[in-house]
Amino acid sequence: MNPQFCVHMTLFSLFSGLVYAGVHTGNTFQLSFCQSNLVHQFFCDVPSLLRLSCSDTTINKFLILVSAVVLCGGVFIFIAMSYIGIFSTVLKSPNRAPGKAFSTCTPHILVVSVFLSSITGVYLRPSANSDTLQDLILSAFYTMVPPFLNPLIYSLRNKQVMEAVRKIMGRQFLSEK
Repeated sequence: MNPQFCVHMTLFSLFSGLVYAGVHTGNTFQLSFCQSNLVHQFFCDVPSLLRLSCSDTTINKFLILVSAVVLCGGVFIFIAMSYIGIFSTVLKSPNRAPGKAFSTCTPHILVVSVFLSSITGVYLRPSANSDTLQDLILSAFYTMVPPFLNPLIYSLRNKQVMEAVRKIMGRQFLSEK
């Protein structure tokens, strides 16, 4: 991957985030809020605000659907294509050591899958049959679990960390008996 491609990906990520935030913020300013101002969420998110509005939120919900499909779908397709390229290159390599490449890629795939599936659940669920507790759990999942898993997963590849985890787990198992 050349540096110019990295710069383009970074700029696209920043630009798409600004467009996403600008569109949803602008459309939220168009709404009327005549009910409670208590957001039943950990943070003020677009679906949470739409539940508080007494205006017609059809356009906002449509924009959430479109942006979720385009952004999450685009990210998923881009990541899937990247991994297809990685796996096909590894499988074609003459040294035939795909285990290390697969063990490196698998944690990332798992973290991305957790993130995309939980954020899709939050943004694409109909708000009419939305359970507040379930919304809180899904929001906590996509905001806290992937950042928590990244250092944990990548540090478990370190032999010293793995040995420390084994010792702790062994002590825990012995103390339960």
